[in-house]
Amino acid sequence: MNLNLLSWIIFLPVIGIVIIALLPKPGQKTVKWIALSATLASFLVSIAVFLMFNRSEAAIGQMQFEEKLLWIPAINSYYHLGVDGLSLPLVILMTFLGVISVLVSWKVELRPKQFFIWVLMLESSILGVFCSLDLILFFLFWELELIPMFFLISIWGSGRKEYAAYKYLIYTLVGSAFMLAGILSVYFITHTFDITALRGIQIGTSFIPLTVLFFLLMVGFAIKLPVFPLHTWLPDAHTNAPTAASVILAGALLKMGGYGMIRLCVSMLPQVALQYAPVMCTLAVIGVIYGAAVTLRQTDLKRLIAYSSVSHMGYVLLGIFALNQVSLTGASLQMFSHGVITGLLFAMVGLVYDKTHTRDLNNLSGLARQMPIIVVVFSIAGLASLGLPGTAGFVAEFITFAGSFTSVAVAGMKIFTLIAVIGIVVTSGYILWMLQRVFYGYPLDKYNGVKDADAVEMISTFAVVAVIMLVGIYPAILTNVIYMGIEPIAKLIGM
Repeated sequence: MNLNLLSWIIFLPVIGIVIIALLPKPGQKTVKWIALSATLASFLVSIAVFLMFNRSEAAIGQMQFEEKLLWIPAINSYYHLGVDGLSLPLVILMTFLGVISVLVSWKVELRPKQFFIWVLMLESSILGVFCSLDLILFFLFWELELIPMFFLISIWGSGRKEYAAYKYLIYTLVGSAFMLAGILSVYFITHTFDITALRGIQIGTSFIPLTVLFFLLMVGFAIKLPVFPLHTWLPDAHTNAPTAASVILAGALLKMGGYGMIRLCVSMLPQVALQYAPVMCTLAVIGVIYGAAVTLRQTDLKRLIAYSSVSHMGYVLLGIFALNQVSLTGASLQMFSHGVITGLLFAMVGLVYDKTHTRDLNNLSGLARQMPIIVVVFSIAGLASLGLPGTAGFVAEFITFAGSFTSVAVAGMKIFTLIAVIGIVVTSGYILWMLQRVFYGYPLDKYNGVKDADAVEMISTFAVVAVIMLVGIYPAILTNVIYMGIEPIAKLIGM
């Protein structure tokens, strides 16, 4: 029996939007509880899908929980949803971060009705990207995400918020233009938008080289990941975005880029991916080292973590284009682990800022005495980010590096991997330096009486810590699922 569970996951936040919009004059608490209920319901349904997911050998490579309905007959486009081992962990990630983003926004007072409508729309659109199996539907959800993120940054952000919002919009629209050209080219060649039918297909074309097709799609995904040197929108967006937008941006939105690379570029054009893997691995290594080095220069907490994301997404790119089963599994797990770890880091920065009214490292010192709970959670998130054993960060990075080091798809892969590992050393430096500066320096009198995390803040942050530790201690809870989506892709490449 098809219960249309994926549609429920995607559109439960939309139902929350409708309820909030129809209420004539809802109080702030009412709006927040409706938003929390909608995101929590979506998360619970996604957990049900995860528990019902068929992990048997017979299901490897198959899409599950499929929904297919003819949508635009003239071009043979369908409302087609489904998940496999690649997309399901990202669906879980987004629904979980949706709940967290509402909880960390519990004290928002500026136009809360509009704020939570945009947060719910942002969650719904990202979920649609991960569940779509039709290229037109995929692109529609991809573009829909631009609207709520633009307004969240431009209205509820801080600092140069309008500049950051427009920069994000322009970068993403440029990438989307290339992507749309690639999608239309695929349709003109194959006469289908069905992503499952396009996997590994032998595309024959006389009017557009496959290399051009590959890079038309790749540009859009590279901007979103982001890949050096297309990353400059990210620090500005993170620095000026409200906490909830930063949590979703770092936690789930960036993963749309990595997901698109695996789902479309690698799966659809494996031989072109293999041909240009050295170029992508070079960009990955540059991104890792550059991002880590620039992070050391930052004095704004948010900007520091934003540049660290550039570095960590380099690991994802390296794992993807090492093009073997282990590295692709590591890259997929890295997307999940980075999502929860960096989402938590941005949530903690938001708490520190709310209580001290500054993110400047030069003005923060000795807060451990005032914020014992915040310092413990912040430290766990930081240690997970630098890859401490027992956390999700360690498992994801270890699998990624193990896979890339043993890859034979790219000449000199061992050198690429060894250079990338330097990023871990630099990460350890800036994370420990940041924690020391903020929490363990000389206590400042002006922060006497600053409050620690309250009940709502503890619930949201402890939940993320639990996920980080669960995946770190028992990674098979995700790797067994990811394997089922990655194995058929690795076979297409012959790895």
